[in-house]
Amino acid sequence: MRLLDLTLEITPDMPVFPGSPQPAIMPETVVAYYGYSTETLFLSSHTGTHMDAPFHFVEDGLRIHQISTERLSGKAALIDVKTAAGASIDTADIQRYETAWGVIPDNTPVIFHTGWQSHLNRDDYFTHNPGLSSDAAKYLASKKVSLVGTDAPSIDTGGDDTFPAHRILAQAGTVNVEALANLDQIKAHTLDFIILPMNIHGATGAPVRAMAIL
Repeated sequence: MRLLDLTLEITPDMPVFPGSPQPAIMPETVVAYYGYSTETLFLSSHTGTHMDAPFHFVEDGLRIHQISTERLSGKAALIDVKTAAGASIDTADIQRYETAWGVIPDNTPVIFHTGWQSHLNRDDYFTHNPGLSSDAAKYLASKKVSLVGTDAPSIDTGGDDTFPAHRILAQAGTVNVEALANLDQIKAHTLDFIILPMNIHGATGAPVRAMAIL
């Protein structure tokens, strides 16, 4: 067994969603004075590779600490959907995968490899990323997909501040994992994964450590 890290490194200068604070990693104690070193962290719960709980868009939705651990590992359908900047991932893209590899069973996690990680340090990273169309989100919701992941910074297309895919999937109780990394290193149509969010009581989201099991 080999583990492949699917997580972006959190740094003070990493790209963050417009309007969110930059992460701060502030020294708190140092060995030379206290005998041990610590730091204080300041960051949005949706920084870097992170999980959205349904509560992010649904007032009575599940919060991060309420998400069952059964959702946090398993085998996902890995759908390769490299598209143009700002393009929508449509139901037809998902069905092409199903034609090639078989119908995605209900309750199956689905992860989209868009290739958008290559734009991480570009100005268009948050504004032109590919994302799910409303119809594609409804299609996934109809399958009761337990988790939707993407290597883009959002499951919605960049610049769409109405967040239709977020709203549709949150209403269905689906959790999302955004800004995954290194999906280009996986040459298969499925992915065994472990995705562990920080267990923050009442939170809308949390940074995760995501791993592929190879």
